[in-house]
Amino acid sequence: MVGQLREKHYEQWREFEAQAEQAVHFVGKLYRDHGIITTLYNRPLVGRTPMQLLQEHKYVAAVEGNDFNINRTFPLLQAMVDMPLTPARIDLAKLAGKVSTSNADIEAVLSTELASALKGDPKMLDRPQDVVLYGFGRIGRLVARLLMERAGNGEGLRLKAIVVRKGKGDDLSKRASLLMRDSVHGAFNGTIEIDRETNSIIANGHMIQVIYASSPDQVDYTKYGIENALICDNTGVWRDEEGLGLHLQATGSSKVLLTAPGKGEIPNVVFGVNEEAIEADRNIVSAASCTTNAITPILKTMDDKYGIENGHIETVHAYTNDQNLIDNYHSKNRRGRGAPLNMVLTETGAAKAVAKALPELKGKLTANAIRVPTPNVSMAIMKLNLKEEVTTEQVNDHLKWAAIHSPLHRQIGHTASNEVASSDLVGSRHAGVLDSKATIAQGKSCVLYVWYDNEFGYTVQVLRCMQKMAGINMPLLPKHS
Repeated sequence: MVGQLREKHYEQWREFEAQAEQAVHFVGKLYRDHGIITTLYNRPLVGRTPMQLLQEHKYVAAVEGNDFNINRTFPLLQAMVDMPLTPARIDLAKLAGKVSTSNADIEAVLSTELASALKGDPKMLDRPQDVVLYGFGRIGRLVARLLMERAGNGEGLRLKAIVVRKGKGDDLSKRASLLMRDSVHGAFNGTIEIDRETNSIIANGHMIQVIYASSPDQVDYTKYGIENALICDNTGVWRDEEGLGLHLQATGSSKVLLTAPGKGEIPNVVFGVNEEAIEADRNIVSAASCTTNAITPILKTMDDKYGIENGHIETVHAYTNDQNLIDNYHSKNRRGRGAPLNMVLTETGAAKAVAKALPELKGKLTANAIRVPTPNVSMAIMKLNLKEEVTTEQVNDHLKWAAIHSPLHRQIGHTASNEVASSDLVGSRHAGVLDSKATIAQGKSCVLYVWYDNEFGYTVQVLRCMQKMAGINMPLLPKHS
């Protein structure tokens, strides 16, 4: 009996593994030939190994509390690969749900649910949008990685150059090496070479010009075949319209996205919440901060559902490059103390920044921050006073729904594990992930614990802002009921 059961489990695994190997081919073909990004509950499948595909199916099974497996999605991929699809983001888990509740066959369901991708434009833009990264630090390099990952069939955003101050020694090799290797996020998924004659980095076949400049207005991008470029400023040196406007004085530039909170009248955009602020004629936009992106979507859905009277946000934040390795001078209080050796209490502008994206919460929130000795992944602890009484189960059920089915499903993640720790969230593509096992609710109060990869999760949000600024509007399918 035990032997038969063992054999059954093994044979089922071999079947799943074989399907996953074919599924990898279908996922890649859909991406290269049609610009289709396949996902499972917002977790992209492009570039995944067969084993990783099976793990993503296990994730869906855990969320749904059932035996969801690749038998549910493989027939969908088989059918989709022969369809004349145009660029879209297609969630296979949700599509499988549509099939299971329909009396029609797979082909009929796909024709209905993917209708907008069957009659869409095969090109997202008339020509790819030229992108320049001004600064090549932690966020800049992750933006580069994501742009390479999403090059697809060559349309959309195309990274043409990076602009930096020339360092000492072999600057080009060092820049390429930092793109290839990362102590937190691992090795670059692909190949990287350097071309000394053109002073370029060749990443996955894409030539990235390395330009040296000390001021944004000193660059003539047209000399490098770059036109109407979207400049992504990762330096944080200029944060107002006057400073960021220097980019627009450079020949060949057209728009600027700041990867830090903007000052003055610059829109601070948390994608999913207030991306409508990215108007067609708006040429300077801020993607706000990692913390603002992590907490604002959850605050919005909580305010929409229960109403928020007031609250306090405490962020437990990984240390950053702004801090010192060992005690040394720093202009801000306490940040001069050694980052790997201390918990450092410091200020955060997250509460005020939330109000820029969600004006209805203006004056209702306070915030503080503690920098801790970990290199990445942070947590926001949100103590909220609501307008109605709630239970822990109600709050968790609502936020689980928001993470899967609401328009904020790409921003809000959800975990119900008793064992999750910060390193498990490295590489999370959600702006913030609710730790539902830690939720506390009593009367009209609740405390929410929200993890966020303050580097990668934020960078995904930055990329969404870039797409919006470039006029790229990829359908999300199937549409929400």
